[in-house]
Amino acid sequence: MAAAFGLVFALLVIFQMSSSVSALSSNYYEQTCPKLESAVTNAVKKAMMNDKTVPAALLRMHFHDCFIRGCDASVLLASKGKNKAEKDGPPNISLHAFYVIDNAKKAVEALCPGVVSCADILALAARDAVALSGGPTWDVPKGRKDGRISKASETRQLPAPTFNISQLQQSFSQRGLSLKDLVALSGGHTLGFAHCSSFQNRIHSFNATLDVDPALNPSFGSSLRSVCPAHNKVRNAGATMDSSTTTFDNVYYKLLLQGNSLFSSDQALLSTRETKALVSKFASSQEMFEKAFVKSMIKMSSISGGQEIRLDCKVVR
Repeated sequence: MAAAFGLVFALLVIFQMSSSVSALSSNYYEQTCPKLESAVTNAVKKAMMNDKTVPAALLRMHFHDCFIRGCDASVLLASKGKNKAEKDGPPNISLHAFYVIDNAKKAVEALCPGVVSCADILALAARDAVALSGGPTWDVPKGRKDGRISKASETRQLPAPTFNISQLQQSFSQRGLSLKDLVALSGGHTLGFAHCSSFQNRIHSFNATLDVDPALNPSFGSSLRSVCPAHNKVRNAGATMDSSTTTFDNVYYKLLLQGNSLFSSDQALLSTRETKALVSKFASSQEMFEKAFVKSMIKMSSISGGQEIRLDCKVVR
């Protein structure tokens, strides 16, 4: 009986997810807001001119949004009263560039008031962040609705940089994402910067007998230890995710194979035959990586979310 219930529940979850995917459409706003995409792209372009960290921030923001309650823009909401919102949860404290979404929303509202969700704007901005950094572009399925619930406590569900492959697989599979999606989406680490706290477990007191993770290239490990000493007090100390941190490319995978990755969760991708083969495949071909990344991004950004359209991405009702 319990097994049967579990099967029914699993099928229901899959049905709900597939329903949400089919409800989205690349031409959803073709009649109601035809200039939507150019308005969002212009907002992202303008922000990038003044801040090179914007693309990484927008991509990470979209990922963190979709993994909590689906892609419903709940990550944008501000804490209010006794409610501490997602953006103030520990994994999201370092999220930034929210103003880019606010500016894009204002531009879109001027064109077609009350039509486009904050969630769709965030999905478009993440796509533009990749494309404007030299990566691929794609048609973003649209029609997401915004959520009104945002709880900092739920950010504990986000996959952590210390996760092993089993934890990563569980986190992704719970959201209908495969191991291939995991490896492809990890390639987003080609953009951006990580603070010392995210990888200190690999360079200080790794285990009872070793200070540094032996999987790390020794010279790379030494350089990380110099930037992030054991009792680091420099708030913004850290390292770039790869050597071409403002360009969307497959360098992340090449460095991973050389022992030059930052997170335990990056290194975990080499711990199974299937994931290691995918890392090698993407390291050898930018084209195959981009194709897989686009497919996985569309899949991730279609995880069901909210039920309304918010006029202000910062409002908590």
